[in-house]
Amino acid sequence: MAATKGDDVVVGDEGPEEIVDYDEEGSDNESSDKKAAASSEIKGSYAGIHASGFRDFLLKTELLRAVTDCGFEHPSEVQQESIPQAVLGQDVICQAKSGMGKTAVFVLAVLQQLDPVDNQVDSLVLCHVRELAYQICQEFMRFSKYLEGVRVKVFFGGIPEENHRRLLEDPAKHPHIVIGTPGRILQLTKLKNKTTNKPLLDLSNLKRFILDECDEMLKIDMRQDVQEIFKKTPHEKQVMLFSATLSKEMRAVCLKFTQHAQQIYVDDGELTLHGLQQYYVKLGEAQKNRKMNDLLDALEFNQVVIFVNSTRRCKELDKLLQEHGFPSMAMHGGMDQTERLERYNKFKAYKSRILVSTDMFGRGVDFERVNIVINYDMPKSADQYLHRVGRSGRFGTKGLGISFVSTQADAEVLAQVQSRFEVEIPELPNQIDTSTYMSK
Repeated sequence: MAATKGDDVVVGDEGPEEIVDYDEEGSDNESSDKKAAASSEIKGSYAGIHASGFRDFLLKTELLRAVTDCGFEHPSEVQQESIPQAVLGQDVICQAKSGMGKTAVFVLAVLQQLDPVDNQVDSLVLCHVRELAYQICQEFMRFSKYLEGVRVKVFFGGIPEENHRRLLEDPAKHPHIVIGTPGRILQLTKLKNKTTNKPLLDLSNLKRFILDECDEMLKIDMRQDVQEIFKKTPHEKQVMLFSATLSKEMRAVCLKFTQHAQQIYVDDGELTLHGLQQYYVKLGEAQKNRKMNDLLDALEFNQVVIFVNSTRRCKELDKLLQEHGFPSMAMHGGMDQTERLERYNKFKAYKSRILVSTDMFGRGVDFERVNIVINYDMPKSADQYLHRVGRSGRFGTKGLGISFVSTQADAEVLAQVQSRFEVEIPELPNQIDTSTYMSK
């Protein structure tokens, strides 16, 4: 690509107490298009790799070169079902389990259709946390490497607003594709360009509107900002919504943002993360630290993510692991933006192998080498469980998920997971065959 990358990845200042734009946690009438949209629903299952290749999608030569560079040979089922619809400009609502390549669907669809116009934002991608926005920006840059003149920018809190202003007021750097979190994106749409007196981030020419982790984005507390941004875009545009979990209630909400959407539900209703082994350990709170040490000693892993339910517990467990000789690293919303990105890049680059994290990394963020996830604290819901364990066993690779169950509430969540996703999660055996969770 032209000199529009690298230092053009700009991140953005909602205040020190709001490191994550929307932390872990209407009554509108049903869309008249719901009936038509529902009729276009597609269901499937992760049954294996399709025989067809990415060339069957008739993508631009430049995109196919980038796909080849990334080592992709055959599309996953969700890609097989979604990309043909998405590249034709059709609205899409897509649910597929973590690690099945949903991000590549909208990245390829946007780049395939993109016809860059100076000083105009063609496509907007919104997501719920900064690291996911940063990751999506990297994916756009990776796939657009042979497309001359395409500019991609990411905007979120933690960087002075003036940095964003300088970029958006410079015609030579103005992005065609924008990725960001709702708080900062909405702020930029309300500010004025000092030169043109138009909105600093002008969405009046937008052609594509994408929500990643849309069930999180459309919860009541965040939906208001998303709707306000949505209203600043043209009526005629492509809308694409993606998530690993979509309840029936949330599907109805998604339909209100779309027109005759193609609904694609892959592995709907079952926790079928191909290659992922899942177990639970029943133990008291006081036994968790000893068990964690034992597991890290006994298990083989490339990288492991250990999830806890609060910033305080994240700091304490990370400190404890380091005191016992494990080179762990903590990730939580209490860190400043520079440190967060440094740690994200360090773990992504395989320079650290043990990560203790809050749910900031519980969904969407992709670390290819993670093959073990441990729920030191049981998540609060079945959906949250699915997103967490989906950090391992991605795209059909092997992985291991272990959950500590220490209270009645923990046991109830485990029962909900097994019931909702029709999966049996056994108690952790004394020994696990390494070949079941470690790829050769």
